[in-house]
Amino acid sequence: MSEDILVNVTPQETRVATIEQGSVQELHIERSRHRGIVGNLYMGRVARVLPGMQSAFIDIGLERAAFLHVADIFGHRPGQGSAEPARPIERILQEGQRLLVQVIKDPIGTKGARLSTQVSLAGRLLVYLPQDPHIGISQRIEDAEERNHLRERVERVRPADERGGFIIRTVAEAATERELATDVAYLRALWTSIQEAAQSAQPPALLHEELTLALRVLRDMLREDTPRVVIDSRETWQKAMAFAARFMPAAAGRIEHYAGERPLFEVHGVDAEIERALSRRVDLKSGGYLIIDQTEAMTTVDVNTGGFVGSRSFDDTVFKTNLEAALAIARQMRLRNLGGIIIVDFIDMDSAEHREAVLAELRKAMARDRTRITVNGFTSLGLVEVTRKRTRESLARVLCEPCPACGGRGEVRTAQTVCYTILRELLREARQFGSRELRVVASQPVVDLFLDEESHSLAMLGDFIGRPISLQVETAYAQEQFDIVLR
Repeated sequence: MSEDILVNVTPQETRVATIEQGSVQELHIERSRHRGIVGNLYMGRVARVLPGMQSAFIDIGLERAAFLHVADIFGHRPGQGSAEPARPIERILQEGQRLLVQVIKDPIGTKGARLSTQVSLAGRLLVYLPQDPHIGISQRIEDAEERNHLRERVERVRPADERGGFIIRTVAEAATERELATDVAYLRALWTSIQEAAQSAQPPALLHEELTLALRVLRDMLREDTPRVVIDSRETWQKAMAFAARFMPAAAGRIEHYAGERPLFEVHGVDAEIERALSRRVDLKSGGYLIIDQTEAMTTVDVNTGGFVGSRSFDDTVFKTNLEAALAIARQMRLRNLGGIIIVDFIDMDSAEHREAVLAELRKAMARDRTRITVNGFTSLGLVEVTRKRTRESLARVLCEPCPACGGRGEVRTAQTVCYTILRELLREARQFGSRELRVVASQPVVDLFLDEESHSLAMLGDFIGRPISLQVETAYAQEQFDIVLR
């Protein structure tokens, strides 16, 4: 199905949403101060080589050193442009060495960026591989005859002196040879300029920066069946039109400037959808619901029938809920940009036919995803394991941070638990330090409990240690926070 693309631009951030049949399918957010760096090329310096992990840390000028595994060093593993056997990383790299690298994965959480020494430069129709003569074709182009035809066309426009190769993108299916030749010339010129910059660059240095999100949308997401791209910034629209005029003239007529009074995302309900995408619970139309929890290791999705009771039998109710959930899960994975391991706990189904039908529905719904996904069958515990390539932070990680009160646990200790912790701490402090008085500084709920239900416990402790204990409310404190002041 075709998807409209909406682009909302402010000086602080750019937000992109894809809309299909009035429903938000995908969200991308790029902030001016924290732009993604996938695709950027750097002249880096080897900071540390780790033989035990067969990897190295490379300084490319970021807050954290970036990570390079030996498997991502071009020409040093079998079948990657070299006939020699794979060599250990300590024989390839030395500390202090200059190295041209490209970012293949943004820094995520506490992990630094991931690097490769195999350069790939994306154009509108082709991806240029200056170090590899191979010509590849997008897996989305399935027709064998069309694949051979495209390969022959690219061979015809490839210059005789070209030692590099190309990957043919899906959008190249309808391209003319002239358009392919233009893309080849642009990418070769870009690589030449990068090489010239690399010769004199002192590491760490940025040699090539990827396009902004608004222009990447045109290059990577605009398809022949995309009805329109709507941009609410005149300046960005003008840049998009100039980009389209150079690389995709046929698409220029579908790029529109929105000048309405109401915000673009509000008109299409995108802002409300973002709020819902940050919630753990996703309601289904039938009355069932999903509970989605993200952790460091994986994401879990629990399917529940909720208020849906069906009209025929319990098995029928469960089957219909799971079918609806499969569609919702595929959409939520795109919308929230969930990556890594995703475990789905569908409602138990006794029928093998029903389980296969739910799996088929899940795979069909996920087929539209631009990110690589694998779906495994039901385990013996009735769980479905999904892996989705993690290329950038999830929506929740971009827009949210751990709760300062609970540290991301999702719960806080009760006021009574904190009271008992304070009583133990008071006893320890009294035995360790000499003081005339001890003062407890805590949140309002904790102090209230000490003045009411736990007043007797506090009085008994004061008598036992032979010193007065006073209370002070600190409104800025979370429930778990407290201090004991010796006076």
